[in-house]
Amino acid sequence: MSDWLNEAARFPEKDYPVESWQPPLCGAIDIVIRRDGVWLHEGRPIARPALVRLFSRLLRRDADGYVLVTPVEKLIVTVEDLPFRIVDFDGTTFVTDQAQRLTLGPDHPLVIDVAGDEWRPRMKVRGDLWARMTRACAARLFETAELSADGKWCYVRLCEQGFEIPVLSE
Repeated sequence: MSDWLNEAARFPEKDYPVESWQPPLCGAIDIVIRRDGVWLHEGRPIARPALVRLFSRLLRRDADGYVLVTPVEKLIVTVEDLPFRIVDFDGTTFVTDQAQRLTLGPDHPLVIDVAGDEWRPRMKVRGDLWARMTRACAARLFETAELSADGKWCYVRLCEQGFEIPVLSE
């Protein structure tokens, strides 16, 4: 992966067509994305934010699980919960821990997972990759929320727009 990564490192903010790349699976790499958003390599946090941003743009989820892909190889990584976190929002624009700005809507829907009595909102980033909303963001979001009578939808109001958000039990 190193030759291609060296080239890609020059453009860490670029969006790569990872969904269209179909390289062979080459095994696993010792990268873990913890539930708190920290990326580890061989048990240690990856210290270079630009490298984490690059890896985040080479990430996808497919039949093999979460994988880092290039045009020539694919490596499995471990994700404890979801690979990204929503760390802030302003109106209908949400910001991930990798500085991606997502506008709430059909391309980036919001879903609320319920596990026991815990409500855990998540937002689609791209493909089958989702971002878990931090507790602070979720608390702000729920300030305007109303639950439907049947408990299957949460209605929130952002920037004078109303959104129905599905509530899914895990």
